[in-house]
Amino acid sequence: MKLLVVEDEPKTLQAIQQGLEESQFEVDIAYDGLIAKRLALKNNYAAIITDLILPGLNGYELCRQLRAEGLTTPILMLTALGETDDKISGFDAGADQYLTKPFQFAELLARVRSLTKRGTQVSLTAQTLRYGGIEMNLDAKTVTRDEQPIELTAREFALLEFLMRNQGRVLSKPAIAEHVWDLNFDTGTNVVEVYINYLRKKIDRNFPTKLIHTHFGMGYMFKEE
Repeated sequence: MKLLVVEDEPKTLQAIQQGLEESQFEVDIAYDGLIAKRLALKNNYAAIITDLILPGLNGYELCRQLRAEGLTTPILMLTALGETDDKISGFDAGADQYLTKPFQFAELLARVRSLTKRGTQVSLTAQTLRYGGIEMNLDAKTVTRDEQPIELTAREFALLEFLMRNQGRVLSKPAIAEHVWDLNFDTGTNVVEVYINYLRKKIDRNFPTKLIHTHFGMGYMFKEE
């Protein structure tokens, strides 16, 4: 599998490249966001690992522009910025996972393997989830409620899908984080609560029947009252 690593700090880049190559990955490297964008659009990578602070294009803008070009390659963002707002900005830009520096290479490798494994899973048939007036087309990535279109980000879409697939069950924050952000996601942040609130504003606020319910001390449940 070929990976693209984008990092402007030579020692960090060398360490990541060496570790990945020793783990049987083929690695292309880029020192700035503009070169990374050209490489990403030209080559077929299993995953992209990018720093946030880069010359040319920063990590947020790189993710945003690649997604705008229709690139679906999994992206792992590396940064020393670990605040919840920074993580949300990364996810909203199109990153699939977020790893805060400093980190152990073993953790990076686990994230990469998770992303590349997930990227090889292909849905062969169209799927639609329906509940409480919501219709969710998993192939077209569209959502409506009572035939009204609802625009969701990729992360909001993934969260809603997980809630709908587990209708009537109380889902803990760690369980949501594991399935929507993967196992090693930092559940100590309030990102789950933030995205639940985003989703509520879009699918519940303008409708009389609420679907997302908080069970204090336990988690969240998706059901019709």
